Amino acid sequence: MLPDSILTDADALLAECRSKGIMLATAESCTGGLIAAALTSIAGSSDVLDRGFVTYSNESKTEMIGVAPALIETHGAVSEDVARAMAEGTLARSRAAIALSVTGVAGPGGGSADKPVGLVCFGLAGTAQPTRSERQVFPGDRTAIRAATVTHAFAMIRAAL
Repeated sequence: MLPDSILTDADALLAECRSKGIMLATAESCTGGLIAAALTSIAGSSDVLDRGFVTYSNESKTEMIGVAPALIETHGAVSEDVARAMAEGTLARSRAAIALSVTGVAGPGGGSADKPVGLVCFGLAGTAQPTRSERQVFPGDRTAIRAATVTHAFAMIRAAL
């Protein structure tokens, strides 16, 4: 179950997108679909959320949204380069005007000195704006990192509106 604060944010984001006629799409790795789940927890969200891809494995990133295997090999799945490619591939494979992607290390294991637990890379692509990416490191356990990722994803989309 998602915290009430995330559901409140999801409701507000949907209303803002709806008022502007904007459709969204997502590609999620470390959140496993939580962003799309938060949005679809709100009745009527189908007029805003076009689709959500859960691309947890490297193969799914390639097969579903067209991320080049060489990009993953060169930069690693958790990188801004891959996050940008995920967002661009999602935009190209949807009817959305804005596509948001996340890839990260939610823990408790899997981190390294370069890519610690809590590192999340975000990508945002839009039909009316250049693709951008950013990295954030969130504190806490797996649940806290994933919740912070959803909250930050919503903030990125709102900023793009």
